[in-house]
Amino acid sequence: MHDVADEEPQLDPTRPFSRRQALRAGITDGDLRSRSYRKIHTGIYVAASTLLGPLDHARAAILPFGESAIATHATAARVWALPIPPLPDEHVTVLDKKARRNRSGVRCHYARRHHVSTVEGVPVSSPEQTFVDLATLLPLVELVVVGDHLVRRGLATLTRLREFTTASTQPGATAARAAVHFVRARVDSPMESRLRMLIVLAGLPEPRVNLLVGDGDGVVKRKYDLCWPEIRLIVEYDGRHHVERVEQWESDVARREAIDDSGWRIIVVLAAGVYNTPGETLDRIHRLALARRLPGVPKRLADGWRAHFPGRP
Repeated sequence: MHDVADEEPQLDPTRPFSRRQALRAGITDGDLRSRSYRKIHTGIYVAASTLLGPLDHARAAILPFGESAIATHATAARVWALPIPPLPDEHVTVLDKKARRNRSGVRCHYARRHHVSTVEGVPVSSPEQTFVDLATLLPLVELVVVGDHLVRRGLATLTRLREFTTASTQPGATAARAAVHFVRARVDSPMESRLRMLIVLAGLPEPRVNLLVGDGDGVVKRKYDLCWPEIRLIVEYDGRHHVERVEQWESDVARREAIDDSGWRIIVVLAAGVYNTPGETLDRIHRLALARRLPGVPKRLADGWRAHFPGRP
């Protein structure tokens, strides 16, 4: 009579598994080479019909590294659905230095301690820890985009993010502290974050984010992406490549006419104005800020934005 507790857990082929686990479950090397299975990494497989999501890739990445392994950096960012650019490789951090080793497609890091969350049984860097980890991979503006998104989605509070980066001594902590200085609450989109950073890095006074404007009776009528209420100047990002519906276009026109009637001035910025011609966008904003006598506006823009927004011919 055998002890049920000593039996090998039944293999679920729709979740990443190792070759060793497969052999114990009676799946041969020939089976693994067949069309029934797909190799994710060296020695890591899954049923060929399985559609892999970020959490599956995280599970596959940590599988060869033992119990101390944590999905971190870009892998954790993808699990948390953070807006990061395409980055190669999966990332794993181990707390046992002896477990650190190179594997194709997986970058392995070592840390003495790590702030960890568990997502469906998978150990993943906490949102705050992921922010610090990403500071080793992302430039300043893209890291601010991540920070704004974390706070907007409630994955971290602004206070907690600042406290965590201040206390951290891990790689990326210094860059994370520089970025968290620019993170703001209530930012609706990554492009709003980038547009705000373009403005701030040029030395212009920081605009208010998503200000709610009422009609004088306490009823909110409009929300402005970025604005300086003291001079009634608005900067808004419009991400549509074309007008999808006549009704939406008419609504936008009516809204902007109402803004003009109330004495506000609006500057609408498209994606090309951030990525292709950031200098022209800044010139438009700067001219109106000077004309409307925005307090603190410099006569000449700073060059800090150029390294982050090089533009395109």
